[in-house]
Amino acid sequence: MTGKAVVIGASAGGVQALSQILPALPGNFPCPIFVVVHVPPRRDNALVQLLAAKCALQVKEAEDKEMAMGGTIYFAPADYHLLVEEGGTLALSSEEPVNHSRPAIDVLFESAADAYGPALTGIVLTGANHDGADGLRAVGAAGGIALVENPVTAEVSTMPSAALAACPSARAMSFADIVSQLRDWAAA
Repeated sequence: MTGKAVVIGASAGGVQALSQILPALPGNFPCPIFVVVHVPPRRDNALVQLLAAKCALQVKEAEDKEMAMGGTIYFAPADYHLLVEEGGTLALSSEEPVNHSRPAIDVLFESAADAYGPALTGIVLTGANHDGADGLRAVGAAGGIALVENPVTAEVSTMPSAALAACPSARAMSFADIVSQLRDWAAA
């Protein structure tokens, strides 16, 4: 796998968190960004339209068998797991929910860790369950960078706290520090 990539997972409070991070990234950000937000099944993901209007990067819903491209933010569609295959091809799956969620953060993070290894940055944001904890551990185990929204300031601290506990190499950061870290890492 060549190139770098970013995976982000969020649940309760995620719209506000993503609205702080994604619009702050420059239009020349070179890496693909894959995002799972827990959304109810059979609903359009309004986040795509909301963030497309605010972001310098292209924002879209991921499509099955699509090749991931830098400078694009890919959201998992409602009721589908998003996976990254070797070589950067995206895959959608309707397999059973994981952590009561489809899309599940763990599914995305674990597949991306396999595909990108140390060239991956994983970020777990606000949320009310433990989805993302095992996935972030997989990112760290593959040599990638593991970040979490600071649980102290998160709207719902359960997910970032669980991710910190599961992945000792993870660092808790503010939104501004996450953006700064992503910019520096992508430019390196």
